[in-house]
Amino acid sequence: MAAEVKVLDHPLIQHKLTLMRRKETSTTNFRRLLNEIGLLMAYEVTRDMPMHEVEIETPLETMRSKLIDGKKLVFVPILRAGTGLLDGFLNVVPGARVGHIGLYRDPRSLVAVEYYFKLPSGMQERDAIVLDPMLATGNSAVAAVERLLEGVEVRP
Repeated sequence: MAAEVKVLDHPLIQHKLTLMRRKETSTTNFRRLLNEIGLLMAYEVTRDMPMHEVEIETPLETMRSKLIDGKKLVFVPILRAGTGLLDGFLNVVPGARVGHIGLYRDPRSLVAVEYYFKLPSGMQERDAIVLDPMLATGNSAVAAVERLLEGVEVRP
């Protein structure tokens, strides 16, 4: 099981982040921009997904074309902030399943404390993408990934 961190510095994402962070941005525009950022992030995160060729019938002829290969996706927002990105991701991959991890950061120890965990069945056969727009210490993101890996059989 390979873990990878992708830094998304696409100009459109940076632009929308700036608009979203402005003090005068309304709640409605904040939500719209977060949805759009989620859509752009989904596009970037899925860029290198493996593909395979299949034979299809078009209105003109038979041809070979590509489909996404392998495992089904699960989007796992960290509650609550990650849910703002979820709709954008689902707009790009509407067939993905959704799981949830509820975490909060203990104010004294800064350790992530889990209060909710629910994933679809068959996670061994799925790829998970954790959604969390909040990054301070990184403890919540690390705790979420570690929790996802618990009990998942790692195959060579």
